[in-house]
Amino acid sequence: MPMRHPPLPLAAAMLGAALTFLPGCESTKASGPSPSDTQARNPSPAKSDTSSWQRARVGDRVSYAFSASQGAGDSARTLAGQVAVEVVAVQQPWVWLRVSVTDEAGLPLARTRLSKELLVPVRADTTRTLDVPQQGQATAENASAAGRTWEAMRYVNDLRPADGPLRTSVYAVQPGPLYLTRGLLESNTTLSGFGAVGNYQLRVLEVREGTAGATATPPALERPLGPGAYYDRRVEVGPSPSVQRVCFAAERGFLLRAEGPVDANAPPCSDFSQAEPRPLEEALLNLPMDVLSTGEWPPTGAATTATRGAFTVEDHDVPALTVQRTSNEEGTQRIYSETYAADPWAPALTGLPYEARFQTLTESTERVGAGGKREPEGSTRLVRWGTWLPGGRK
Repeated sequence: MPMRHPPLPLAAAMLGAALTFLPGCESTKASGPSPSDTQARNPSPAKSDTSSWQRARVGDRVSYAFSASQGAGDSARTLAGQVAVEVVAVQQPWVWLRVSVTDEAGLPLARTRLSKELLVPVRADTTRTLDVPQQGQATAENASAAGRTWEAMRYVNDLRPADGPLRTSVYAVQPGPLYLTRGLLESNTTLSGFGAVGNYQLRVLEVREGTAGATATPPALERPLGPGAYYDRRVEVGPSPSVQRVCFAAERGFLLRAEGPVDANAPPCSDFSQAEPRPLEEALLNLPMDVLSTGEWPPTGAATTATRGAFTVEDHDVPALTVQRTSNEEGTQRIYSETYAADPWAPALTGLPYEARFQTLTESTERVGAGGKREPEGSTRLVRWGTWLPGGRK
């Protein structure tokens, strides 16, 4: 199946990835570098660390403390806690990661989107070049974090003149045991422009190395972040309905997402050659900020006015909430319908990528014609999902 990375315009809002990165935190202490070190440097590519991934051991772990805020006054929303990434199995070329988000005491968060652990199988060998340039002004420093001193680079990307955020991040030059997150030590983002108010801070808490020779059975992909899994949506707009497949992979610290029409004659998710790499830590560590941006689950309208029922896809019966609303514009009446999972972690959704759990299961628009007859104008519907990982289990 030939896949392409950019979302189709038709389904971008429904199928687009919700994972973007807002770096944060100024809490590590830096010693004074030499004058030559503090000179501005051009951003350097962030390259994948193949050898570290190939030496991955069960028990390798890194955790971060985060705090996030968005809005001001009575409408301000805040969240603080910890996010951890740990190797739970190694069967080369695959390294299985478990991602968990907890409160500051290490207890489960009372936030639906963050209440479950996620699995991320990462490929450790090389199938293609994976380089993502660091953005912003770069200076060298010695940073103290997680009980040791790191030779590091600080990147400051100030987009405020263009009504964007101020982003600062610090990466270890030699990630070593921080290979899981490509050496990220701290980050800080301050929102700016168009009335945006908010901040996201992050600092490394602990780095732990696993035990040599430790083994564990690769887990089933019951709750995948994405890599190793896929989902299909049927899009019906205009004269040519289609089924679009969204595939996820991870390789040596980078996340890959590909989208395109389903090719019934090719194995699922067999081509990521055109997928743009995104640093894996950006997706993992931004999960808390996404909660503040998107709100709790289910969406407010569904929580208060929804009709309960079941959504059936293949052999899955998913408890669901359906919301309908109407509009009347220039004499034309339309009915909009949206169906959500009542519980996005329900057993019926086992194996579904994280992205799709928090989208609509189906949505449609109908035009009300003469005599009250409804005429379909467009719809999307989740029709399938599965695991493409060799030997993977749902």
